[in-house]
Amino acid sequence: MSKPSKTASQRSDHETRVTDDHHQSLRLWLRMLACTNLIEAFIRSQLRVNFQTTLPRFDLMAQLERNPDGLKMGELSKRMMVTGGNVTGITDQLVAEGLVVREDNPKDRRAYIVKLTKEGRRVFREWADEHEDWIIRLFEGLGEKEKEQLYALLAQLKQHVAGLGTEG
Repeated sequence: MSKPSKTASQRSDHETRVTDDHHQSLRLWLRMLACTNLIEAFIRSQLRVNFQTTLPRFDLMAQLERNPDGLKMGELSKRMMVTGGNVTGITDQLVAEGLVVREDNPKDRRAYIVKLTKEGRRVFREWADEHEDWIIRLFEGLGEKEKEQLYALLAQLKQHVAGLGTEG
């Protein structure tokens, strides 16, 4: 009997690299990375299919939705962890579509403040509601107690790792 062939996503899964001989921490890290990559790929696909948009556009609008007074381009770049050029390109597209506006910054004439328009807030709310439904669907494989346990364990890991970041 032959082995079933693996799909492209299974072949490219980071976790396929590990063996039982690898340290449990490495196996855990690669499992978390594989889950993150699968979830992100699903979200990217849903945004593309349902809204003809990209994850970076969604992320930029999410930053602006959380900051109704707007953000400077440099702050958007920092928060999104992308180059200023990337933020400028995305912003240009969203301005052309009437979803965001650039306003002069009264405190710094060299910088702009980017804000969602009324239409941008409406569109983003639609996207965000669907996004939340997708995330809920993705985590339906875990029971409520398991989600609470995983959340608590990841909080503990986050605190530990953040503490290591402050050391030499």
